[in-house]
Amino acid sequence: MIKPSILMAVPIQIYVKLEPLLSDWYNVGIASDLSVARSCLRYKVPDLILLDSTLAMLSNGSNFSHELKADATPTQEIPIIMLAGNSEQRRISYRLDVSDCIMIPSDPEDIKRRIAVQISMRRAQLAERSYSDSLEKKVLERTVELRESQRATIHMLGEAGHFNDPDTGVHIWRMAAYSAALAAANGWSERDCNLLELAAPMHDTGKIGIPDTVLKKSTELNHEEWKVMKTHAVIGRNILQQCNMPLFRMAAEIAYCHHEKWDGSGYPQGLQGEDIPEAARIVAIADVFDALTMKRPYKNAWTIERSLSEINKGANSHFDPALCQSFLNIQAKICSIKKSFEK
Repeated sequence: MIKPSILMAVPIQIYVKLEPLLSDWYNVGIASDLSVARSCLRYKVPDLILLDSTLAMLSNGSNFSHELKADATPTQEIPIIMLAGNSEQRRISYRLDVSDCIMIPSDPEDIKRRIAVQISMRRAQLAERSYSDSLEKKVLERTVELRESQRATIHMLGEAGHFNDPDTGVHIWRMAAYSAALAAANGWSERDCNLLELAAPMHDTGKIGIPDTVLKKSTELNHEEWKVMKTHAVIGRNILQQCNMPLFRMAAEIAYCHHEKWDGSGYPQGLQGEDIPEAARIVAIADVFDALTMKRPYKNAWTIERSLSEINKGANSHFDPALCQSFLNIQAKICSIKKSFEK
């Protein structure tokens, strides 16, 4: 299998540190300044660009990322990850047209994981486009291929958002099944229910951008740390909306809005009532219910009855009251889904 390629537009000292970390998985090239990077891109379009913030902030590089995204250029859809050396550079990076920003130095596994996320999303887009262009050939075979590729990408993005969760695989698909069941009970079409079941596992993708000092903290977060944690909703939307497929549009909407609350006390926008997208309202219930029924280091798993009672208590404040009632009405279906994951 041909390795994906990465162009590192970075100073040589950063290349020397990162190249050994990436070379087993990727073909890695270096451009020590932006003029060299431009020359490299005329000959080969990589799968991803690692762009050092100190180069990007130079006067002749401030529009480099925008330049790559210009209409009708081969580089238009390359994901760009900015490497930032401090919080100010990270803040500025989000004004540029980049896919993600990694603080350097950072945990090597985190760097590899976030690069893999961006390349997988890009390849999922290419797979979708290739499928559309050749729909008349091997339709059944390509459909299965695409679904498997899509599901693998979704699973990876879901795991990225729950990197420290030992129950990740079970949790993201179980809560997705709950979401689809609740959507069906509220009149969603089979197609839209299937779409929601695939989109729901990516709701916490944005946690990949939260520093470990916040994400892994064992004690209660302080005010500033909680502000950082809340940004995962925006980060998740920014990652997922890079793909314009209906699946990822719905996933981006869910990632952005699943912490909004019916009474307007949620985040990041403080939306209220039906201003919150229905998909996000559904996932909010399914996600909380599943979390309550899971065993954690700090708590035992709650019974289904106690968990449903807690969901009901949140009606009119945290949750859409009509959706809460529907969720209670399909208790038998919810129990059946939970049991199916225990086999």
